[in-house]
Amino acid sequence: MSEAGYAVVDLETTGIHPGRRERILEIGVVHVCPNGEITGRWETLVNPQRDLGPQRIHGITGADVLGAPRFEQVSGELVDLLAGRVLVAHNLRFDAGFLLAEFARCGVNPPISHELGLCTMRLARRYLVGAGRSLADCCAAFGISIGNAHRAIDDATASAQLLAGYLALDPQSPVWSRARARASSLAWPVVQHPRATWVARGNGSRQEVHFLSRLVERMPDSGVPELHSAYLAVLDHALVDRHVSATEADALVRVAEELNIGRIAARELHAHYVRELAKAAWADGVITDEERDDLLAVAAMLGMTDHDVDAILEAARTSASNPAESAVTPFQLQPGDLVVFTGEMRRSRIEWENVAAAAGLRPHSAVTKKVKLVVAADPDSQSGKARKARDYSIPVVTEVAFGRMLGSLSRLPA
Repeated sequence: MSEAGYAVVDLETTGIHPGRRERILEIGVVHVCPNGEITGRWETLVNPQRDLGPQRIHGITGADVLGAPRFEQVSGELVDLLAGRVLVAHNLRFDAGFLLAEFARCGVNPPISHELGLCTMRLARRYLVGAGRSLADCCAAFGISIGNAHRAIDDATASAQLLAGYLALDPQSPVWSRARARASSLAWPVVQHPRATWVARGNGSRQEVHFLSRLVERMPDSGVPELHSAYLAVLDHALVDRHVSATEADALVRVAEELNIGRIAARELHAHYVRELAKAAWADGVITDEERDDLLAVAAMLGMTDHDVDAILEAARTSASNPAESAVTPFQLQPGDLVVFTGEMRRSRIEWENVAAAAGLRPHSAVTKKVKLVVAADPDSQSGKARKARDYSIPVVTEVAFGRMLGSLSRLPA
């Protein structure tokens, strides 16, 4: 029976400390045979069920992981990919630590240790004397290009090519044969968790499909205004930051289905919503460029055209002086409102809390039903605070949107 060879892994994570609530976001696995040839590649995003950490580094969004499996759902296939092979990574201590922590959370105890595998960073001391220790530096010594740094499968592939370079430099070293013999003798557990399909980056996001297209063309319309108001309320919350996130799109589809609101009825409600905004804009007798741009942005998110907006504005101009009661009260921050911040934003949380307090808002540490708004690094954040906010129908917005909302707050009458 031929030797299995190596399993080269790379992970993208929410942080650097696996024992401090940090989680795996993405896994890349590359199989390498004993002579250095790459024989297979696998990758998946992982839903960490918390905020995503430094997104500016790994580039993974909340929308990406919404459709991704949890770690326990990929643990069985991951064991299959690793069992019997030498575990290899660039900085194996880091990757082994995260894998052990994740497996432990789902009750699996695999034979993983930085002492049982091979680290291409440590091997550089022997084969690349004088070179840097980063993956980029080591790869540069062999002329290896990294496709997309901080994408797990690309980094794992580069690490696999680096391993192949070491094998070619010293094919007779006993390091390789000893590592393979040890790996083949290790006993791996059988994982009982149900399995889910692996989802590569770019395949997990559902933002490309407009939520309207996910609604049935026609559904029995109850015609009850209260039900329409419930949909409009969810819509208003979704549009607080002038962005319909993947999570908010899911919520709109879910509410529409529960209320028997089909695609045609939803379009009519969207037009009604824009008409209400137009009436409010006309209230002072003037439509500013800023107000028109805002209406155009909202209409585009709702599948409407610029021509639709112009027609609505013209109709609203004549009715603004005697507006009917709105079906939904637009969201508006008020002085004294409680605001919660979550995730790693571009500005520090302390800085944002100081800005909010200076604007008359009250920064709060926990999400309760009294909180008016949650500001997150990602509108699709899976942090505990963001999930609790959605349970309470509290809008979750980005820091950029929050900055715009502060401008509106400063213009409120005293």
